Amino acid sequence: MNKNLKNGLNTTFVTAVVLAVLVVFLSPFVFMIVTSLKTREQISVVGAPIWPAAQPKFTYNDKETDVFTVPMAQCAGFDPATAETRNLAIVQKGRQESTFVDPGNLDLGEFSCKVSWRALDRPWIFSPTWANYVEVWNTINYVRLLSNTIFYAIVTMIGTVLSCIIVAYGFARFRFPGRDLLFVVLISTLFLPGAVTIVPTYSFWQRLGLVGTWIPLILPHFFANAYNVFLFRQYFMTIPRELDESAMIDGAGPLRILWSILIPQSYPVIIAVVVFHIVFAWNDYFGPLIYLSTARDNWPISVALSTFNGIYGQQPQLIQAGALMALILPIILFFVAQRFFVQGIVVTGVEK
Repeated sequence: MNKNLKNGLNTTFVTAVVLAVLVVFLSPFVFMIVTSLKTREQISVVGAPIWPAAQPKFTYNDKETDVFTVPMAQCAGFDPATAETRNLAIVQKGRQESTFVDPGNLDLGEFSCKVSWRALDRPWIFSPTWANYVEVWNTINYVRLLSNTIFYAIVTMIGTVLSCIIVAYGFARFRFPGRDLLFVVLISTLFLPGAVTIVPTYSFWQRLGLVGTWIPLILPHFFANAYNVFLFRQYFMTIPRELDESAMIDGAGPLRILWSILIPQSYPVIIAVVVFHIVFAWNDYFGPLIYLSTARDNWPISVALSTFNGIYGQQPQLIQAGALMALILPIILFFVAQRFFVQGIVVTGVEK
């Protein structure tokens, strides 16, 4: 087989597989979008299309009538051999013969068709219900929830980035007794189940009288975490030490080297950690549920949406609209920072 043809077939096969996986992966997201634009009635109608659609109505003689798709060959005054169908408004229903008017040509007047109206199909028109988003916005006080979530995400992100950079800098650039052992101990905390620390941690904050405030959620992020420290350390180790030595010759101290040499070259990994953390904070449900259960005004959007879903469980269009509204900002953040995000992950994963 020709080598170019073989390469072309391989590329086509891989592309087809990737597209198939992409379709499967994105199908729940598409379902969320189309459901959020439907009414409760549109969702419950049997035979309704997957996209937001409604069955059209037509007002005739001050009366609202249904519209049906009618084969014109069965109608008086039309060619019996025609295969044409039209969307007609029914004026009088009958078992064997019904009376219709053409909404697009009222000059034809009323005419009868030898059809049973029950056997006719109903047309569908695209009819998105944007009011679902307005209803969710007003029902759950979305502005307050959004401000709470942004506050939680931004403040904890600042604490995470600052503390993890400092700890990673120590592990990457300083030599001290037990450094490697301490790093192994730090990484081993990744394997500690979070459920093990829930009770003692909650008891600690409760004794301090801080349950119901932001402190138990924010303060721990100013003491670093193993995952982000590992990412920063791996990236710092890819930066040549000769740059540090040159700065030291010019009189720069450790903090000056960190600020002027390492951080400016570490923007990709910093952005990667920022995106990781904001997505974590945006989705964090268990922590705010435990510590802010008595402070309803401080709830982030994750806790409020869960409560909203429980109350409006019989209205899936509102649930999907609320979920989609909560996704918008993280999606925008990812696309804006995508290039740096991917670069930071690749470098920390393949270097040293």
